[in-house]
Amino acid sequence: MDCRDLTTLAVERLTGEASEATRRELAAHVNGCESCRRELEKLEDLWTTLGRDSEAEVTPEFRRRTLGLLEEEMIRGRVKAFRPRPTLSRPLLQAAALLAALGVGYLLARGLPGGPASPAPSTTAPVAAVTPPRGGAPSVPELAGNPRLANVSYRPADKEGRVSIGFDVTTRREVEGAPNDPEVARLLAYLVAHNSESAGEKSRAIDAVFQHYGSNAAPASPEIVAALTTTLKSDENPGVRKKAADTLASFQTTPEIRAAFLAALKADKNPAVRLAAIDALAAAARQSPDTRTIESLKEKAVDPQENGFVRAKAASALKAISF
Repeated sequence: MDCRDLTTLAVERLTGEASEATRRELAAHVNGCESCRRELEKLEDLWTTLGRDSEAEVTPEFRRRTLGLLEEEMIRGRVKAFRPRPTLSRPLLQAAALLAALGVGYLLARGLPGGPASPAPSTTAPVAAVTPPRGGAPSVPELAGNPRLANVSYRPADKEGRVSIGFDVTTRREVEGAPNDPEVARLLAYLVAHNSESAGEKSRAIDAVFQHYGSNAAPASPEIVAALTTTLKSDENPGVRKKAADTLASFQTTPEIRAAFLAALKADKNPAVRLAAIDALAAAARQSPDTRTIESLKEKAVDPQENGFVRAKAASALKAISF
C-alpha cells in the first residue's frame, strides 16, 4: 500500500469494512513505516475519544474554528474523497472521515481560548538498546508484576521465520524468536491482555498476533487465545473487540473460542462485533454443527429487538448449515 492510502484503509478497519487482505496489508505497512504507525495510533485514539465524549457542547466558537480548519485543509488539498470500492459503503466511510476531521477541530477547540495546547514535554528518559544474542533463547523480562512495556514495536518475520518485538522497560529490550516459541507467545499475550494503555496500543498488539497466527501456520498458544477472548468479552472499545473477534475467527475453533463468540453474540452491544461472531460461529458450525450455535442463531434471526443486519446475517448463516 501507499502511505497516502493510510486514512482510507484505517477508516475501513475502524468501521469494520476492511477485508482480511486489507487488514493484513495495513498491518504489514505500519509495522515497517514509523510515520504511518504514529498516524494510525492518532486516528484510533481520536476515534475512541469521539465515542466517549457524547456530552460535549458544540459552542459557536468551536463551530467557527472547526469550519475554518476544514476549509484550510481543503485549500491545501489534504482532504480528499475516498475512492469508491464495490465491497464498501462509501457514505459510511466518508461520514467517518468527516467525523475524524471534525474531531481534529474539536480537540483544537478544547484548548480555547488560547488556541491548541502545546504538547507536554516528554518525561521518558533515554534508554539503551539491549538485544539478546542472535540464535540464543528469547530474553523476556519477568511479567508477573505487570510491568509497563513502553514504545512497543513489531517487526515481521525474517527469512528464518523469526519475529521481533521491541520495548522499553528500564533499558531497551528486543525479543526475537519464532511466533510459536513459548516465550514470544507469552510476551504477545501479555501485550494484548495487560500492557496497553490505549486502543491504539492494543490494536497494534492484536495486529501482530493476527499477522503471526492468523494463517493457522502456527497454532496460537492458550495464553494468546485467553488474552483475545478476555479482550472480546470485556474491552470497552468496540473497535478493539471487533479486532479481537476477527483474529479469533482466523484460528481453528476450540470450545473456548466458540464460547467466547456465543457470549459476544448474546451480549455485545456493538452490532459489528455480533456480526463477526455470527460469521465465526457459522463457519465452525458448517464443519461441525452444535446445538448451542444453532439455537443462538435461531434466536437472533427472529429477535424483533435485534439490529436488522444481524437478524439477516443469522438467518443466512442458518441456511448454510446442515442440521
